[in-house]
Parts: sequence; structure tokens; C-alpha cells
Amino acid sequence: MTRKTAISFAASALRDLEDVLEYYREQQAPQAGEKLVAQVIKDIELLGDQPDMGRVVPEFELEYLRELIRPPFRIVYRRDKGKVRIVRIWRSERLVVSP
Repeated sequence: MTRKTAISFAASALRDLEDVLEYYREQQAPQAGEKLVAQVIKDIELLGDQPDMGRVVPEFELEYLRELIRPPFRIVYRRDKGKVRIVRIWRSERLVVSP
């Protein structure tokens, strides 16, 4: 039996998700925001079985700092032994400025 990789969220990633929801509420389209966030969570859950599926973040080239590209988002995460920590969830056109 394969053991799932533990997934946790940094406060910055949780704020990013809240910001997405807030943006769509302001645009009078809360359901669109909820749908996007639900899809992001579903994509993140895949990391439990496949923690190395993301590519290395090109701005840093650190093996442990990876990202999933799920337009319009970049899901940046830190990959450590037995765990994944979601660091940021940004619009995909944004550059990562710090791990």
C-alpha cells in the first residue's frame, strides 16, 4: 500500500485563495471564484500521490521548490521528504520573488 504525501498550506497560500475569492466577489461573480478555488484544491490533492509532478520553479532552480501550472494559476510548493507545503497560488503571469 502506498502512503500519501502529507500536504499543508502556508498562510501566504491561504491568503492567495482568499484573494481569488474576494476578487470574484467584487466582480459580482462569486460562483466563478468558488469554482476556480475548488479546481485549484483538486489539483493540489494530486500532489498527495505524485509530489514530484510539478516542475522546478525556473526563477530559482532549486530541486525542492516546484510548481504546478494550472492556468491561470501557478501553484508553488516546497517538496520535502514525505510532505508538500503549498507556498503560493498566483496568477500564472506573475514572477515568483521569494521561496
